[in-house]
Amino acid sequence: MRWEGQRITDDAAEPALLPMKGLVRSVRTPEFDGVTFHEVAAKTALNKVPSQSNMPFMWTINPTRGCLHQCKYCFARKTHEYLDLDSGRDFDTQIVVKTNVAEVLRAELARPSWKREHVALGTNTDPYQRAEGRYQLMPGIIQALAESGTPFSILTKGPLLKRDLPLLKEAAQQVPVSVAVSLAIMDTELQQRVEPGTPDPRARLGLVKAITDAGLDCTVLAMPILPWLTDSQEHLDTLHAALAEAGASWVTTGALHLRPGAREWFMQWLQAEFPALVPKYRRLYRGRRGGFTSYASAEYKKWLGARAAAARRRHGFVNREERVWRGRTSPEQSADEQPNLESLEAAAGPAQPALF
Repeated sequence: MRWEGQRITDDAAEPALLPMKGLVRSVRTPEFDGVTFHEVAAKTALNKVPSQSNMPFMWTINPTRGCLHQCKYCFARKTHEYLDLDSGRDFDTQIVVKTNVAEVLRAELARPSWKREHVALGTNTDPYQRAEGRYQLMPGIIQALAESGTPFSILTKGPLLKRDLPLLKEAAQQVPVSVAVSLAIMDTELQQRVEPGTPDPRARLGLVKAITDAGLDCTVLAMPILPWLTDSQEHLDTLHAALAEAGASWVTTGALHLRPGAREWFMQWLQAEFPALVPKYRRLYRGRRGGFTSYASAEYKKWLGARAAAARRRHGFVNREERVWRGRTSPEQSADEQPNLESLEAAAGPAQPALF
């Protein structure tokens, strides 16, 4: 299916006849210039995580597909290709909204077969992206999960979560609730270049403080750390100091992933914004057979883990209980175990041809 030539409504109730399962209408509105919302009546709300996954939960909920945050590195971009949309601009501007998600979720949670296993939100696209202000899907989701006795976690970049803090506090009285904020870039200019649709670092620090002031723990996922852009000791110190002041309970750090779907768009961005870094990234993410791999080299990840662990210790996180969100933590290694990155580049061999 393709979207060209399809009928669009201008914030009206007239249905648009698009070849998408459950589609009710497609909407454009002046509040979201250049964005089309495809409103669908979903048949399911709970998504089962593949058995081969290493995630510590079996179920997720994604109220939307596509994301207005427009993060150049977002690993979820590939999923838009399943809709015959591209993982670049379409992912940023063609947003599928499951308008009945709370209603469907309640029915699924009421089934005798439901075992009240942990459910994660924010694993694919952000449930508190700006569109949530229009559709207000999360209150119904939170209430359905809590009332059914189902534990859940939320990961977001969106300060809009503040709106639902009273609901989350109430839910935490009924079931285990975990809240995490994604913040890895403290340089506002850089952050707005690589995450142009996201709230700035100050807004997300305010969210961390609001969550902790509400009496909830707040883990921060400092992901992705961008090699040669945000992995300096100065940047990591600035980040960890700000997070400690905001009251974060733990910080989990991880290097940039360049999975297919995101890789092409991130590398195009890097070529336009920091062309001198392109050869370094090709070497750092060079696979065994000369092509790209999704993950930075083991030596780099070990070095970054040590540097991040040292930053946590310097800023008072060392004596706090380590919170694990999505089953991932940074390794506690000696800060002295640092590779020579210039030697790493040399050992990787010549730069590979562009793959984008």
